[in-house]
Amino acid sequence: MTDREGARFRRGRTALVAFLVVTALAAGGVWFSQASDRASAVDAAPRTSAVQGVKSDGRPTGGLPGVRDCGIGEPEIRPRVITLTCADAGTVATGISWDRYDAQEAEGRGVVQVEKTAAGVGTDVGYRATFRLYGAKEIDGERAFTVLEVTYEGSTPLGDTTEMYNLA
Repeated sequence: MTDREGARFRRGRTALVAFLVVTALAAGGVWFSQASDRASAVDAAPRTSAVQGVKSDGRPTGGLPGVRDCGIGEPEIRPRVITLTCADAGTVATGISWDRYDAQEAEGRGVVQVEKTAAGVGTDVGYRATFRLYGAKEIDGERAFTVLEVTYEGSTPLGDTTEMYNLA
């Protein structure tokens, strides 16, 4: 190799190294910025009725079973929010309005919100659904529903039209 070819080779190698360093830094920046987006999404998204400040609609319980969010805490009567995936709180039933709520079962409508990381897409996604609570049992001295059946009214997060969740 002549001196001229060697200098050209070194410049090319230097340019390649610079390109790789800039690319790595940019990729790291994107990764870290998404981490802060995830943190802000977790803070902003309604995860449980306790976080949202909505415990129930305030009607007297009359011995009705409630719902223990993620199987813990005091049962809530006619909750407006129920966490469906307790491990990451990435899927939450929200805006629930109850058409029927009695000692045996409850039926209502609302939206299942799936956080963007759980949905595998770029934005949070909501799916209209109907909800059915049943399987009321005595748990820690209080009556609570133990099963939630979610039936989607169109598109679904996983392709299933009905999903079952254990609330005990």
